[in-house]
Parts: sequence; C-alpha cells; structure tokens
Amino acid sequence: MDQEVAAPADAAAVAPTAEAKASPLARLIPEGLKVPTARQAFDAAWPPVLGITVFLTLWALLAPLVNTSLGTLPGPGDVWTAFTGLLGEYSAARAEQAAAEAAGGSWTGAPTFVDQVFTSLKTVGMGFALATIAAVPLGLIAGMSKKFNAAINPLVQIMRPISPLAWLPIVTMVVSASMTSEDPSMSKSFVISAVVVMLCSLWPTLINTAIGTASIDKDLINVGRVLKLSWAQRLTKLVLPSSLPYIFTGMRLSLGVGWMVLIAAEMLSQNPGLGKFVWDEFQNGNQQSLARIMVAVVSIGVIGFILDRVMMAMQAFVSRNRTV
Repeated sequence: MDQEVAAPADAAAVAPTAEAKASPLARLIPEGLKVPTARQAFDAAWPPVLGITVFLTLWALLAPLVNTSLGTLPGPGDVWTAFTGLLGEYSAARAEQAAAEAAGGSWTGAPTFVDQVFTSLKTVGMGFALATIAAVPLGLIAGMSKKFNAAINPLVQIMRPISPLAWLPIVTMVVSASMTSEDPSMSKSFVISAVVVMLCSLWPTLINTAIGTASIDKDLINVGRVLKLSWAQRLTKLVLPSSLPYIFTGMRLSLGVGWMVLIAAEMLSQNPGLGKFVWDEFQNGNQQSLARIMVAVVSIGVIGFILDRVMMAMQAFVSRNRTV
C-alpha cells in the first residue's frame, strides 16, 4: 500500500532563523560591530592595567620623599581621600540648596568642585563649537580653492602658535567693552574663556579639513564635472564624505588643545571652573590644598581622555558605511 509522503515544511518554519537564535543581548549590538573574545579582551586590557598599577605603586613609594612648603607630596590614598571629601562637600551644598529653596529663599553658596567641573565642560564645549563652526567652512573652501588657501595660509601660520596667555588680555578688553548689559545672560569670565579656547583650538580643525579636502581623488572631481554637479552638490556628495576622517581628526586635536588652554584661561579670567579651583587652592596654602590640587590635575587628565574617546566614537559612527 502506497504511503503518501508529506510535503516538506517550509525551511523557515523548520529551522529557526539566525535572528531567532540570537540572544536578546546580541540583538542590541549594532550590525557590523565585532565583539572581542575573552582572550582578545584580556590581551588588550592587561598592558594598560599593569602600567597604571606600576605608576600608582611608584607614586605611593616616592611621594613621601618629596617635601614642599605645604608638606609632603600627597600619595594616591591622600588624593582619594581629598576626592571623597570634595564629593561630600557637593552633597552637603545640594542639601543646603534644597533646604533654602524649600523655605522660599535662594541659595548663594560658593560653587563646589563638581560644579566647577561642569562649568569647565560647558566653557570648553562653547569654545569648541565656535571653533568648529569657524574652522570647517574655512577649511573646506581652502581645500577647494588654491588661491583662497594661499591667501589665508600666512595668517594661519602666524596666528597658530600664539599662546592663550597672549590672547587673554586682548579678549578681556574686547569682551568687557562689548558686554555692557548690567545682567548679561552669560558672565564675562565665561565668554572670555570660551573665546580664548576658540582662538587657540580652531587651527588643527582648519588645517586638517583643508588637507583632507585638497587630497580628494581627482577622478571624483572629474566625475562631478561630467555629471555637471553644482558647487553645493560637489561639496555635499563628494568633498564632505571623502574628507570626514580628516575633519574628525582635526576636531579631536582641537578639543584636546581647547581643554589644555581652558585651564590657563580660567585661572586668569576667574571663570569658576577647574582652572579657578586650582588657583584658589594654591592661594589658600593649607595642608589639604596640595591633595585637592592633585585631585583637579587627575580629573583634568581623566576628563580629557574621556572627551577624546567620545570624539573617536563619534568619528567611527559618522564614518561607518561611508560611501562616495
């Protein structure tokens, strides 16, 4: 007796799809991103961990041997204690502020260390944004026009090495003369610091953008001419996609320069950020000042590292699947 053979079920119904097999955590990972294996993660992690451990050990051993006018140089433990103390001051200040506002009053206490960190971040963000807005268009035009590049190149090379300390008096006088309002939306010290950051940090972005634009494959430019693309179309469809890596490299350099310049600018302009914190602690000259200054120094380095990693992530995100 012949038996009927059932038709094979649809393969999609029988075998689970790769998406069904994937764990919920795997589906959260962006497509194309490779997750390192445990061995690869270990090989990448142990050298920096070892380097930091050796540095902290040498710091702890050698710090007591260095005597200053404020006592011995604080070690890692002293710096950590000072850091937790600063966080405690921030928590106490927020509690006082909440109590004053609940009572219908206003809190007028001095900014804490955490407040000054955020002030510095806002200041460098403003200066970096102004520098990017000015540098990227100028760099694109300089890369696309040899005559414009020749016109601005001497000015760039002259102004690029000028120290922020040289810019500060000029910027201070200009901003003070321009901001005549009795209650401005931004303080003069904030504007002065941001403008100094802009003047000192725009050059890496401008130069890298011009180099990236000028190094575009000439065949692409010829294709744009054949297709009769307008200047704006060549800029958006050919120039910008090809020069993005150069632009972001310049922006990373500019952000690093701006963060370094900011501390000196805040010291002299008295913008209530990390620079002013360091200067005030230096002027106080008590036993805790040196450890608190070391907290600020470590914080400046860590924040600079985080800002650089953020720019790297933005560059990778914008440049992925980049096509021309």
